[in-house]
Amino acid sequence: MKVLLISTYELGHQPFGLASPAAWLAERGHEVACVDLCVESLEADTVREAGLVAFYLPMHTATRLAAKAIDKVRRLNPAAHLCCYGLYAPLNESYLRGIGAGTILGGEFEPGLVSLAARLGAGHVSVQSVQSEPLISLDRLRFQVPLRSGLPPIENYARLQIPGAVSKRVGYTEASRGCKHLCRHCPVVPVYQGSFRVVQPEVVLADIRQQVAAGAEHITFGDPDFFNGPTHAMRIVDALHQEFPRLTYDATIKIEHLLKHRELLPRLGETGCLFVTSAVESMDDAVLAKLDKGHTRADFIEIAREFRSLGLTLAPTFIPFTPWTTRESYRELLASLVDLDLVEHVAPVQLALRLLITRGSRLLELADIQAVIREFDEPALLYRWRHPDPAMDALAEQALRIAASHGSRREVFGCLWNLVSDRPLSENFDLPPHAPIPYLDEPWFCCAEPTEEQLAHV
Repeated sequence: MKVLLISTYELGHQPFGLASPAAWLAERGHEVACVDLCVESLEADTVREAGLVAFYLPMHTATRLAAKAIDKVRRLNPAAHLCCYGLYAPLNESYLRGIGAGTILGGEFEPGLVSLAARLGAGHVSVQSVQSEPLISLDRLRFQVPLRSGLPPIENYARLQIPGAVSKRVGYTEASRGCKHLCRHCPVVPVYQGSFRVVQPEVVLADIRQQVAAGAEHITFGDPDFFNGPTHAMRIVDALHQEFPRLTYDATIKIEHLLKHRELLPRLGETGCLFVTSAVESMDDAVLAKLDKGHTRADFIEIAREFRSLGLTLAPTFIPFTPWTTRESYRELLASLVDLDLVEHVAPVQLALRLLITRGSRLLELADIQAVIREFDEPALLYRWRHPDPAMDALAEQALRIAASHGSRREVFGCLWNLVSDRPLSENFDLPPHAPIPYLDEPWFCCAEPTEEQLAHV
């Protein structure tokens, strides 16, 4: 069976979500081709030769972009069986089936793809066939080392930038999937329901090893939360540092976990961790409680200061525009970043994101949300909502335009500050940061709506 795996967007990384199932399918004798539409084009001959075309949908942006690609694939190869897999596939099942997907796979999708390819190869799947693979599988898998030979080289992807230094080629892997927590706004929750699954350490290390051989100088761990299993995570980075002492990495960890496992923070720095991304979301305790984040404003401030004392870099992310945001709370968020000397640590888009409400979101449990949402926008794959104060919606639009402009983080921040504050920034704001802040040069984010440029590229 000829299988074509397609990724439309994965935050500027070489897609793990293609490389992992490619290994499973190839090991069982299937001929696998991979296409990442972020960095390459979809060739007509490749599409026409495939009996199974599967789209990887790890996030909202990727799913929106995939809708256009699915239409193109259907025109080029109407006989191919179309599958959508990944986190956002089951969340949007009815829409995806409506535009041509015959199989939808969420959770641990590799066995489902293998089963589907086998049934197609044996001629056991017709247009009328009912999907026999589970919509969502949370089986504990024995993973295989991802097959990356069919993917574009890592130099085609986002790079690590350290001001004043040479940029680094970045590899990407995952040590776990799912999450133990139930944050209301998180798209992981409707699929994994508070569970998480680990990728065996030897598989993770073998995957990193092959990426280092291909030129990777830095690794991003794409787990929803690297400290869902802190012992598992530290076992991997300890072994990684022993084998590749000059290799650096970054990971995503909840504020709650950084506090709970603060004794591990020095070891992160010792093993080459350049920065930790953490979804802070808000500086307002009432909003944090509604989102069920598991931390408070004071917790975040404590961790920010702890990181600075240890010489570690914290990269906080935010959802600044929610139905509960006020002009004053937005100004307070900006002022807090100045006070904590975190302006350079925050990507501009993080100061302009609007709360994304998807199908199955726990946000829909809240009366506050029910009061502001409109009907589900199927093509956009979200519930549109309006702020009780129309001026806040206008402010969000202004902030997004500014965040998308081409300027330094401080320049963009200064423009946002001027939107909501009558007082000038302090003189200290113009001083250089304490140390160069490393960051990946991918400009967009998983819960932002796709840009016109992204849609046009697909």
